[in-house]
Amino acid sequence: MPTPPPAPGADQYPALDFANSAIALPGGQFTDLLGTPAAANQWLFAHDLAPADAGLQEMCTAQLRTLREQIRSLLAARVEGCPPPVSALTAVNEALTRAPAATLLHWTPEGGLYRAASHPVTQIVERALATLAADAADLLTGPDADRLTACGSAPCNRYLLRHGRRHWCSTRCGDRARAARAYARRTRSVKQ
Repeated sequence: MPTPPPAPGADQYPALDFANSAIALPGGQFTDLLGTPAAANQWLFAHDLAPADAGLQEMCTAQLRTLREQIRSLLAARVEGCPPPVSALTAVNEALTRAPAATLLHWTPEGGLYRAASHPVTQIVERALATLAADAADLLTGPDADRLTACGSAPCNRYLLRHGRRHWCSTRCGDRARAARAYARRTRSVKQ
């Protein structure tokens, strides 16, 4: 089954797309876009958070999946109007403080002087974790926080920024929810 398109708001907030990288699909299927080091590297590369050849290892990929689950906990708490889990706050704050704040100055004969991160793989991942944690913090505390909602179509587990009355992350989820409502109406009328 193909992966659904990014949820509304995911283009504006990479942390939202990051949280949605574990996707529950109909029929009990599940897709994890960070399931392997190669898949996680591809996700980070597609979001300009790592070079294509970063060479992630399972330990780094596990750190990404752990932060994703902590961010999902914070999103769920915000949507449900509950206090956030302390462990999730701690994990996001730790990620925020892990990456160096400055890019280094480099020089090449072809390009001259330029600034870029020049880190081993673990520091690339730490920078990605810090960037995603900062983006999640911006989403959860910024003007769009009140628009954050969970997709209203079971079994979907994705989050989105609501536009108007829309409560679905994709057309496919909206169609599935409408079909389920129509089926419920038909079965109710048959029973009466």
